[in-house]
Amino acid sequence: MGRVTQRRRVTTVHADGSSSKVDLIAAEEPLELRLRGESFTVTMRTPGHDFELVAGFLVAEGIIRSREELRSLRYCAGTDELGNQTYNVIDAELDPSLPPTSLLRTRNVLTTSACGICGTTSIDAVEKTIPSREPAQLRLDTDTLLSLPDRMRDAQQLFRKTGGVHAAALFDAAGTLLCLREDVGRHNAVDKVVGWALTQGLLPLSGTVLQVSGRASFELVQKAALAGIEMLAAVGAPSSLAVDLAERSGLTLAGFSRGSSINLYTHPERVNTEQRLIGHDQRA
Repeated sequence: MGRVTQRRRVTTVHADGSSSKVDLIAAEEPLELRLRGESFTVTMRTPGHDFELVAGFLVAEGIIRSREELRSLRYCAGTDELGNQTYNVIDAELDPSLPPTSLLRTRNVLTTSACGICGTTSIDAVEKTIPSREPAQLRLDTDTLLSLPDRMRDAQQLFRKTGGVHAAALFDAAGTLLCLREDVGRHNAVDKVVGWALTQGLLPLSGTVLQVSGRASFELVQKAALAGIEMLAAVGAPSSLAVDLAERSGLTLAGFSRGSSINLYTHPERVNTEQRLIGHDQRA
């Protein structure tokens, strides 16, 4: 398995001069995905939880919706210049009832760690068909929602070492951390969480909230909605397309979660705001 960090010598320049040291940085390597032996796409990612990444990616692309449709995942022969296995090629065997790979292809060959839909070949292919959502099961207090970024940060081991990765964390209504994944790509971190849920047989993820470390973009809202997640909360801002899609898909979208306040852009009824107001009145 590829290493999640690499050592590099850096020169730090400061007011009193400069110094040199060996620093840890987050690893970024290509991962080729093959479907039924045919090359499908290449993405850049931080090695680790690769099978979850692939499974979540397939859910996000609308290719599979249950773990029964993903028959197997295996590393293929991929070697570096020294002939060592790189673990950078994965072949996914899909249920025979699914369409041929040629009909599943909606992307160009290369995507990057910075964007979840950069490789999509058609504007019409950008927005996936999101299944009908079950009646809302999530209801959480404002204080719990505001605590999620700190709870996520406390569990970010790779970020503490490198400062160079994004995180996605899945919580239940009580604020219990169910799964956290880190990656140089925002969308990769989300795919890994969704892939974990798929392998555990937990999809759709009703009754859960997904906290992410960056902004809330269109592709992150779409990934959350396709997984059945009821709320996406971001430390940063949402985009206009993200808000529009969240509204249409019945997803609660929250942004600018800063510890003492948060913006609810869509479907605020899942957040119990009265409880916090009452609590503040009692402390006054």
